[in-house]
Amino acid sequence: MGVQEIADKMKAQVEGSGFDRSVKFDTGADGVIVIDGATISTTDAPTDCTIKLALEDLESLVAGDLSPTTAFMTGKIKVEGDMSVAMALSQII
Repeated sequence: MGVQEIADKMKAQVEGSGFDRSVKFDTGADGVIVIDGATISTTDAPTDCTIKLALEDLESLVAGDLSPTTAFMTGKIKVEGDMSVAMALSQII
């Protein structure tokens, strides 16, 4: 699954959630997903928080097979910027 398919899956979860910050999922060469409030894009942009992870780990997060806390504690994701944004997002995804 590519970043566009993952972004499409995330759209339903983010829309109507009340999330009002911005976060970027950076999968390196595979691309980025930027969530800005209820808007999702695969175009790179500055955000409040950047979450760096492998594409397959992002797929697992969105599918609910990987806990955001576990992923962070085991080093599968790295968070740069405002950690509170990442924590708020974990309640949605």
